[in-house]
Amino acid sequence: MKRIIHINQHRIRANTKNGTCDPVITCKTYKDNQYHHGIDLVDANGNIIGSIRYQPDNPLACGAHVWIEIDTNNVTVVPQGESQ
Repeated sequence: MKRIIHINQHRIRANTKNGTCDPVITCKTYKDNQYHHGIDLVDANGNIIGSIRYQPDNPLACGAHVWIEIDTNNVTVVPQGESQ
């Protein structure tokens, strides 16, 4: 099943404005939308190869509240539009 992962900026702004911590990462399918604070990206063997995190109380040094962490030993990063 195809899944689209989306970061809801409106919820990030609302959390900042209201002092709340509602989940902002949406995993969308043709059936529904599920909101999460984090999502693990798993390969066909069940190994976690990356994670998407939302941590407004513990941002990165650059100030980011949402980011992707990957294990570069298991993943080849190819920018969109470029071939491998």
